[in-house]
Amino acid sequence: MKTREDAWQLVNEYTSNPNLIKHMLAVEAAMRAYARRFDQDEELWATVGLVHDFDYEQNPDLSVEGHPVTGSKIMRERGWSKETIKAVLSHASEYTGVPRETLMEKALWAVDELTGLIVAVALVRPSKSIHDVKLKSVRKKWKDRAFAAGVNRQDVEKAAAELGVELWEHVGVVLEAMQGIASELGLAGPPA
Repeated sequence: MKTREDAWQLVNEYTSNPNLIKHMLAVEAAMRAYARRFDQDEELWATVGLVHDFDYEQNPDLSVEGHPVTGSKIMRERGWSKETIKAVLSHASEYTGVPRETLMEKALWAVDELTGLIVAVALVRPSKSIHDVKLKSVRKKWKDRAFAAGVNRQDVEKAAAELGVELWEHVGVVLEAMQGIASELGLAGPPA
């Protein structure tokens, strides 16, 4: 099995955009939290979260010629497990045709978009600290469709339902996971 170190090397080989790297770290943290919650393989789930967008910067087109299909080919050549590759492909099933079947695949889809909304909520706080973000803050911004308009709220709702977790409980799980790595995300607020 590939390790987190293998995943981190892959991410850094293909990605230079710091915000994209932070996104993958946020998804990794959320996947780790869900693996714990569902009593699953924490390292596997976290690794899937970390690598899921490693090829996006070089292949930003979501298609059978771009992300994540190109990334899956690279992973296959480098000996990544079929389980990991399928999970990565399933997070864009509308383009890849790979259905989300396992709990891990459903979790990846459920946390992916949501992390972006939570980051956006943190960045509009005066402190720019994710520690100052409360569930009610996310709920308020959720209702404002112009805020973080790129986040498909309907997909997040559907994904949480498929995962079997109530929407606001889901938001809480992801928020808490991201708060746990605030410094890595650049969202710890100003230095004291």
